[in-house]
Order: sequence, then structure tokens, then C-alpha cells
Amino acid sequence: MDHTTPNPNYADPDPHGTESEVLLTSQPTHTPPPYWQHNRGSSYPDDPSTDRLPAIILEDHTLSKAASRGGLWAKSIAIDDYVIVRGSPTGIGAYVVWNCKVQTLDGGPMVIRKRYSEFDELRSKLVKAFPQSTSSSLPPLPAKSALFKFRPKFLEKRREGLAYFLNCVMLNPEYAGSVYVKDFIFPPEQ
Repeated sequence: MDHTTPNPNYADPDPHGTESEVLLTSQPTHTPPPYWQHNRGSSYPDDPSTDRLPAIILEDHTLSKAASRGGLWAKSIAIDDYVIVRGSPTGIGAYVVWNCKVQTLDGGPMVIRKRYSEFDELRSKLVKAFPQSTSSSLPPLPAKSALFKFRPKFLEKRREGLAYFLNCVMLNPEYAGSVYVKDFIFPPEQ
């Protein structure tokens, strides 16, 4: 058999020249099915854009006393009952005082007594101080009624509404740490 100069596009699998030459190509001999061709998004770790993300830091504040003083400091809030305070013998000037029990994280319960107008004042101050968050996390106060304001059924619904409002305020760290809530619970000396 006559050997000639080898062609760079061909390989000779048999150096003795007994078999025919094989064509070398850079094309694959088969096409992979479409489900093997994965397009990876940014959630995969080999994506270079994930190298710039900041690290997640976990902090444990369970043993820190300062954690309960900065924001949350109440464990639970309940409005147990109410007292109707009579004004004059004719009933003019009568009002309702709500007995609120606040269980703190660090100690025992505190009992505070508040009128509806004080809840209303607190809500107004919070709406002004936190305009972005109050629309979604601050519930409205229960409605007023001139006709039914001393009826037990109305007062029970109002008690439930005030308790819900106070829980939403006291168990939200943004509100609970504010000066307005602290002044509501511990009124400044006048």
C-alpha cells in the first residue's frame, strides 16, 4: 500500500494502513433532546450574578434583656372588663373606663385604665408618626354610638375591638417602641 502525506482533516486509526481513513469533525454525532438543554436562572449557584449578593446574617437575641426593651416588651394584652362612670344624676357626662391587663416579657402583669378617647388619641398619633405602615397594620377603632354607648351588647363588641387594636399596637415592635405607646401605658406627670 502506498503511503502519502497525511491530511490534517483525517486521522488514521490504523497506523499500518489496513483500514480506510476516518474524517475528524468538531460537530457532535448526535443532537441532545430538548429537555436536556437546561436554561439556568439566577437561582443556580454557578450564576456569576450571585457573587455580588450580601451575606445573610442571623443574630440571636433571645438571652438579651435589651431586645425586649427596644421594641417588643409586652407578651399579651387583654381588656378584661369595663366600668361605667356616672357623671351627674341625670347621666350627663357619663363615660366608660376600660380595664386593660398588659403582661410584660420581663415581669408581671400591669393593669391600666383607659377611656375610648385615649385609644382614639393614641391611634391618631400613630397614624401621623407612621404614615407608611399604619394603613396595613393598624386596625380602625370600633365605631362610636350615641344611642347604644352604655348597652352591654355594644360595650362587649367595643371591648373586643379595643382589645384587637391594642394587641396590634403592643405586639408590633415598630409601634410598641414608640414614645406614643409608652406615654399611653405610662402617662407623663401633668
